[in-house]
Amino acid sequence: MTTSREEELELLFTEARTHSVWLDRPVPDDLLERLYALVRMGPTGGNAQPMRVVFVKSREAKERLRPALMPGNVDKTMSAPVTAIIAFDTRYYDKLPQLAPARPDARDRIAGMPEALRDRLGTHSGLLQAGYLILAARALGLDCGPMGGFDPAKVDAAFFPDGGWRSLLLVNLGHGDRDQLSPRMPRLSFEEACRIE
Repeated sequence: MTTSREEELELLFTEARTHSVWLDRPVPDDLLERLYALVRMGPTGGNAQPMRVVFVKSREAKERLRPALMPGNVDKTMSAPVTAIIAFDTRYYDKLPQLAPARPDARDRIAGMPEALRDRLGTHSGLLQAGYLILAARALGLDCGPMGGFDPAKVDAAFFPDGGWRSLLLVNLGHGDRDQLSPRMPRLSFEEACRIE
């Protein structure tokens, strides 16, 4: 079965929704591996690929995540088949000899930057990769529920105690219950959000 360009845009954008209520359908590990295989192909600054992901599936891991969640995000996260903790590796530049072999000085150049600038670069590309993850998940037939409503310090203490990775975003993944969706909220018009100079 072939899909039209319009159907593809509907799948990724115009008909896609943020889900909070999940069907009791598991997400197999091989689908998560396929998801990452797509995400890693998206461009990042200097091909640094700083995003790291912990796919939280087990009940035990979900309970470790629970104390970090804002109250309104507890039920939706605990019932989601998977919660992806999107983080960035604070030493992402150590992978640059592997990822950017044509620029042999890239690792040392970034390592020599002030920490705040290194972290900003890692955060920007990590969040860019999080966007790819949402779109790739939708393309693979999964629904998403991205959330910023959590305490990053608590997530980091529970999942990244060595301090090497820092959490940026949580994304619940699974098969959403379309019957439980609220009406879509408004969006800004082009005139309100953009200008051409």
